[in-house]
Amino acid sequence: MPNFAANLSMMYNEVEFPDRFLAAATDGFQGVEFLFPYSWPAADIAEWREAAGVEQALFNAPPGNWEAGERGLSALPGRETEFRDTIGKALEYATALDCPRIHVMAGLRPEGVAEETLYETYQMNLAFAATEAAKQNRNIIIEPINTRDMPGYFLNRQHDAHGVVKTVGLKNLRVQMDLYHVQIVEGDVAMKIREFIDKVDHFQIAGVPERHEPDIGEMHYPYLFNLIDALQYKGWIGCEYRPKGKTSAGLGWASKYLK
Repeated sequence: MPNFAANLSMMYNEVEFPDRFLAAATDGFQGVEFLFPYSWPAADIAEWREAAGVEQALFNAPPGNWEAGERGLSALPGRETEFRDTIGKALEYATALDCPRIHVMAGLRPEGVAEETLYETYQMNLAFAATEAAKQNRNIIIEPINTRDMPGYFLNRQHDAHGVVKTVGLKNLRVQMDLYHVQIVEGDVAMKIREFIDKVDHFQIAGVPERHEPDIGEMHYPYLFNLIDALQYKGWIGCEYRPKGKTSAGLGWASKYLK
């Protein structure tokens, strides 16, 4: 069975961020992920992670000005220099945290820019990021995100993400498949897993439609977990959901999976 990583940006918000690592480990998680670690020194985060005895599965590269509404830079023409700086910073953190993969967000579609230009920019920037990451034996991953939660986001469908990966053609550029987003945008989740799993480097889960625990809502995750296991996926499944109540109290769904 794949390993589950607690998303510390969404889970364990009952305690401060430094304490979430141990809280996740106490509940049986062997790995953690989060969105943006840059408010804390990398050395401090590494200390919290190591003290809890958990692995760092994933985090995101800087997304531009998140507070101002930016959701990534990699598909935005004219932001190339800033994008390259964000990759340098992300790789510094990845080294400190011993993290094998970094999620690079595409950004929101700017008005008046041709689709071809956006794709050219996106592919060029991802090629740069993957080339730099390869020097450290790390992966760059991209994630289709639904436009209900993130209106205007550039990358929404699995086929488009895998097309970009194929076009760029670097083996350490892969896809993060969030099954919550897949269900909202496309449905037919099990068949999407079967079709694309060979190029998936990370899964994420949440209940649909409210993004609570995976046993709340319209999806039957035990079936999907068994399918992922049968397809011999050995990576992480990130739990990127907002607990409906206290985090630990909502982990009944995970009792057979956590150690």
